Amino acid sequence: MDVHLRDLRYFVTVAEELHFTRAAERLYVSQPALSKQIRVLERQLGFQLFDRRPTQLALTAQGEALLPRARELLAAWRDALRTARTAGPAVALTVGMQTAVGRDVQRDVLSGFRERGWQITLRLVAWEDPSAGLAEGGSDLAFVWLPLPGRDFATRTLARERLWVALPAGHRLADQPEVDFAELADEPFVALPRSAGPLRDFWLATAARAGREPRIGAEAGSSDEVFEAVVSGQGVVLIAEGNVGLYQRPDLVYRPVRGLPEAELAIAWRADDHRPQVTELVAALTRRGRSVSNG
Repeated sequence: MDVHLRDLRYFVTVAEELHFTRAAERLYVSQPALSKQIRVLERQLGFQLFDRRPTQLALTAQGEALLPRARELLAAWRDALRTARTAGPAVALTVGMQTAVGRDVQRDVLSGFRERGWQITLRLVAWEDPSAGLAEGGSDLAFVWLPLPGRDFATRTLARERLWVALPAGHRLADQPEVDFAELADEPFVALPRSAGPLRDFWLATAARAGREPRIGAEAGSSDEVFEAVVSGQGVVLIAEGNVGLYQRPDLVYRPVRGLPEAELAIAWRADDHRPQVTELVAALTRRGRSVSNG
């Protein structure tokens, strides 16, 4: 019987939360998809893992017996990945990211570590996973936008940036030097996938809408999809000021937005990862982020 590590991770998370919705938030999947996958796992195993009571979720005897071994298997796989990545003469770390991070914080620091012989690989991860690969173990660290849900990760903020809006050329607001968010509230927006959870809400400025639901013109899983949706008139999108220069197109217009909180770019890592290489890289990125902010 072949069981995916992903399924074991799903099982362990549900067992820790004893609540499908909270577990889904930690795993960056929808609650129905998580429930379905646990059912599939139970059919594969031939026994129930959870006793689904009307007001409470509880582990069955089989689930109780499997839980510590599942944790051991997941921990062993994480250790195996770490061992493989550090094999050979150089330190090897994989850094996840979801959009181009052209800020000096990333470029200068990583170049310095590479000059010391460290092997640092940048990995582009789809926006369906707001942890940029940390959750499933494909990344050792990740550049992420906050908020990052869940208790499994530690973060350090590297930069705080004003929000801008990307508009199609010829939009009614394109000639204004700045835009009040109130003027955008009724516009259709291009949204991140629902699995992005609180991060989707942040980029839709849900907290600034006084309880009104945003209009969703399209959903997008990558920056290319986002800007194609904007250009085609499906919606507008908020982006961080530091990304404006990275995504210049003649058919797009960017304007700063008044009335919204700043975006926070952070470096994130798994809270239980205490390797000195991770600690050293986080410290260097944090110092560089502070110097850029103060400079």
